[in-house]
Amino acid sequence: MQHCLGLATGGAYADPLTLVELTVAAEQAGWEAVLLEDYIVYQSVDGMPTADSWTVLAAAAVRTSDVLLGTAVTPLARRRPWHVAREVATVDRLSGGRAILGVGVGDLELSFTAFGEEADLRLRAERLDEALEVVAGLWTGEPFSFQGRHFAVRKVVFQPTPVQRPRVRIWVGGVWPRRGPVRRAARWDGAMLGWKEGPEGKDVEMEPNDVRALVDEVRRQRGGSLDGYDFVMGGGQRQADEGAERERLRSMALAGATWWMEWIAPCAPEDAFRKVRRGPLRV
Repeated sequence: MQHCLGLATGGAYADPLTLVELTVAAEQAGWEAVLLEDYIVYQSVDGMPTADSWTVLAAAAVRTSDVLLGTAVTPLARRRPWHVAREVATVDRLSGGRAILGVGVGDLELSFTAFGEEADLRLRAERLDEALEVVAGLWTGEPFSFQGRHFAVRKVVFQPTPVQRPRVRIWVGGVWPRRGPVRRAARWDGAMLGWKEGPEGKDVEMEPNDVRALVDEVRRQRGGSLDGYDFVMGGGQRQADEGAERERLRSMALAGATWWMEWIAPCAPEDAFRKVRRGPLRV
């Protein structure tokens, strides 16, 4: 199981230059990937300083050599997919083929509502699915056109393409066992479904039995093949009890998780660097 580091893009350590330095430190500490949150207004906290994730990743790409770089997640429902296709392709070329596009419908927060973006969940899901088709189609580098309910593209050739072929890997976020996110994740390259529906509408972290069920369902929807497919679990902060945390990671790996994501909540920059430099917890 590989380890990715989730970094906040709002709060005390989310200055763009600090985020770049944290990414460099993460590579040096042995993290295999760094994933940034993607907000316009950070978690609906009006006035909180917020960094643009893909701009930061472009800068980090030229300061690193091995660590994978991506988002958790870019809400394509409020983005123009051709702009995202160009941003991600640029990061992939700057990094020599290390970009990851993490996607989701996005939470209904100020990044949507303050700017008049689509609020309806069903329509946001439709926009996400169409946007993914557009992004992947443009990345082929072949003449591409698209006509959907929400997006339209006249025949165009997108160059240069990403370094990665057939495309930059796409990891789909969401909540287990909702059918939409699971179906969507099975169509692409990875399931970033580290959370499940909990009591009283509050999401809780996945357990090993949930991961096994997710793996089985994705395998079924993909016709039995999981070659090259990623299951990205976690997404919360590291437990204080290191022994218990190692046992949790071990059980998730045995259940089928191929990646574990540890998130660093907004905190003082010195605390963020300390947490990054301790490195991933190996099992």
